[in-house]
Formats: sequence, C-alpha cells, structure tokens
Amino acid sequence: MRHLAFILLFPFIATLTLLLVAGPVAMASQDTGSPTHPDHPAADTVKMTDADAENVVRRSLQYVALYDTLLNFTFNKKNPFASGGWNKTHYPEGLMDASVRAIPRPNNDTLYVLSLLDLRQDPVVIHYPAFSSKFVSLETSAMDHYVEIPLATSKGDFKKPTTLLYYSVRTEGYSGEPVQGVDRIMEMSGDFAIAFLRVMPEAADPAKFKANMAAIKKVKLQTLSEFKGKPRKPADKTVFPPYGKAEDTYAHHFLPVMQFVFNHTTFDPNNEMDQKALAALRPLGVKPGKTYHASRHGEIDGQQLGKDFGEVAKKELAIWNDPKKAAPLLIKLFQPKGYMDIDAMVLQSAVGPLGQPADQAMYPGIGTAEGKPMNAQHDYVIRMTKAELPPAIAFWFLTLYDAKQGFFIPNKEKKYSVGQNAGMKLNAKGGIEVYIAAEQPKGVPEENWLPITREDLDLDVIMRVYQPDLKIMKTWKAPKAERLK
Repeated sequence: MRHLAFILLFPFIATLTLLLVAGPVAMASQDTGSPTHPDHPAADTVKMTDADAENVVRRSLQYVALYDTLLNFTFNKKNPFASGGWNKTHYPEGLMDASVRAIPRPNNDTLYVLSLLDLRQDPVVIHYPAFSSKFVSLETSAMDHYVEIPLATSKGDFKKPTTLLYYSVRTEGYSGEPVQGVDRIMEMSGDFAIAFLRVMPEAADPAKFKANMAAIKKVKLQTLSEFKGKPRKPADKTVFPPYGKAEDTYAHHFLPVMQFVFNHTTFDPNNEMDQKALAALRPLGVKPGKTYHASRHGEIDGQQLGKDFGEVAKKELAIWNDPKKAAPLLIKLFQPKGYMDIDAMVLQSAVGPLGQPADQAMYPGIGTAEGKPMNAQHDYVIRMTKAELPPAIAFWFLTLYDAKQGFFIPNKEKKYSVGQNAGMKLNAKGGIEVYIAAEQPKGVPEENWLPITREDLDLDVIMRVYQPDLKIMKTWKAPKAERLK
C-alpha cells in the first residue's frame, strides 16, 4: 500500500483553512531508548489484531501529526516557516510568490507569524500589537492538536495591543498567578506548543500594507524571566526522538515519539478521548511519566503500523473528498478539547494538521461547469453576481495553482489570486468575473485576471472565505468555472 503524506494530500475541495508543512528531512538526533542490557532483556513483540492496530493509529494520530509538525516548524531549515528553535518566532518578509516550492498551495493573502513554545522551564510571554486589518486571528495548539482561538478580529481583538502569557501545569515555578503587564493567561495542554498569527496585510492598500508589515515586526516573544528583566534561563538540552513524515514515525519511531509526547501532555481524567488514547497505548508500554527504554517497552511491528496509517489516511482522504460524508464533520474540526470527537480529530490530523475553525475560515472548492478538471490549454471565467458573492464578513479571495504540485503559476505579473487583499474590481452591478487566461482578455481589469501559460497542465482554484457568515454558508453555493471557446 502506498503510504500517504499529509503535505501531498491537500484536497482540492477543502473547506477549512489548513496550514500545511513541507515534508521534512529527519532531524539529526539519537534514539532516546537504551540498548538491550543483560539485566533488561528485549521485550516480546506485542501482538495486535488489525482492529487493535487501527485503533492505535486512530487514537495516536493527533499526537503524531502535531509532534512532526511542531518539530518541523522548529528545526527544519528547509521549511520557509521555521523559527530556528524553541521560544523563537518566524516573521514573514512579505507575500509569497511562485518561487516558493517548499509547501503546496501556499497562501499569499494572509501572512503567518509563528511562535514555537517550550514551556517546561519558564512561561512564555508574547506581546501582540494592534493591526489595521479586517482579519487577524491567533491560533494555538499543543501536541494534542486541540485548537484555541484566543484572539481574533471577529471577537473585537487587535484594536489595541495585547500581551498573553502561556504556561502548562508542568511549567517550573509558575502556577497561573497574575503577572503585572500581562493581559491574559493561557494554560496550554502541553509543554510544547505553537502560537501563530494569521494577518491579512491589506496588500491592495499600500499604506495599510506598510503599517501591517511594521506591526508584524512588533510581535515580541520573551520568557517570563526576560519579561521581568532577568536573563533567560539556559535552554534544556533535550534530545528529541526523530521527526519526519507520519508514515515514517509509525514505521520506525512510534514508541519513543508517543512516550515523549505523553510525558509532555496534560490528560483530563474526565475527557473520553484522553482516556481512550491512554488505554490504546497502555498495552504497548506507553504511559505518562515513564522513561522510554527499547528493552522495557513492548516491541511492535512498525511495518504493520505504517501500513495501517496508510489505510487510515486513505479512508480519511476519501471522506474529505466526498461532500456528503465530509459535511457533518466540517463544523467540528479544529475545536478546543471537550468539543471534538474522534472522527473529526482523525480527519483533521490525517488531511492537514493545524487549521482554523469554520467561524474563522472556510475553503469552498471551485469545480467546472462541465465537470472536467481545468487545464491550461483552455481559458476559463468564474462569474458571480452580487447575490452570489461569498458570504465573507472579513474578506474572500480566489487563488490559482497547478493541480499536481500545488504551486503558484509563474507569470511576469506575479498575480496569483483575486480578492480584496490582492485586488479585484466589481462590475457595475456589484458582481465579478474572474478570468483564468493566457492573455489578459480585452476589457477585463488586470485585477480580475489570473495569468497562465498555454500548456498541458491541470489547474486548481481554491476559494478562501475568512470569517464566513455560517448561516448563509449553509445554503450558499460556490461558483463554477466556465471554459471559454
């Protein structure tokens, strides 16, 4: 069975904002296990039925997905969003263009400011400035893949600066007490976490764009010690289990990764998903607070787990690409702990880790009127009347990619999207016609033109609707692309 990687499976009809990462090169690290010792003979291989193995994959996938994702953002130098270490922040330099080849289907209409947090020795304090933008959203998650949106323009935030403090129940010397100068305190469900900001930079307005780019640079991360004017505590020289693609983790590093994650995750005794995850891993010797030793944990058939992951990922992709099957789950994705079920969690972890809940963003798919894939051998138009425009409270846009690799279509105009951020022009009746064409059609504003090169290349158009009106979205239908003769 061909194993499926998250980054290669970004679906064409996705309906939620997904932050996807490039397939990383495994970090140079040593095994956290100990070699077999005469006093600790090698453990017997744990026998699992197919049902047991599938349950282990489903109950562990949220942790595997976020472990690989967070370490990718922290250490992978080939990842354009990498922070370069824990308790550091990645700052974007501007909008992405066709030179970006490290991630599929990049988004050049919102910018990402990513902070990777290690909360073991000290809380982390981040100062967020005010922004002159219709859409700014702060998303947080630990390695359990539950998502919180502590700040968002949809909630009235970012009109003034806000300072947040992040900690976990295991943070040394801190237990949630107020700190002068801190506006909000967030207890994270794990010691390692991500806090990232999505900012629509208002690129079509040069003055606002300049102001928002300057504001992004004012996002400031400090440990609590630094915030109080003291030196930062020395970094813990932790050796992390290898990270990479999920199928590799399941096949080769599953037990040390899961033991590490469980040791740094807070489990709620009253939360059903937490308890079932613990129960699924317990027979394999993985328990919170335990030190991983290869000789003391039960051995597993990694190839079986890798194969089972591939099967689970294939099933989840099929659900994602079936509107009828996916529809009941979409509203449940990327929610806080206590508001998710296992089916929604497995879907979001398999198809694309880290995304926004439906009240922040949705991704309606754009098909063709004739039901065939778009191809650069033809020109197309996407028409919407005023009444048919996406029900976005913040903003919306269309982005064009090549369907196979998910990259922008190179063009001298450097135009990859149409919308409020990149620019668009409504017609006299308040509607719009967006042209996908090799040459700018006569009479069509440049803002409404997505250039292509005439070649045999399948095309993919994704619409992003930020802060959608969820009531209207229930009945709203996405437009179809019409092939021009």
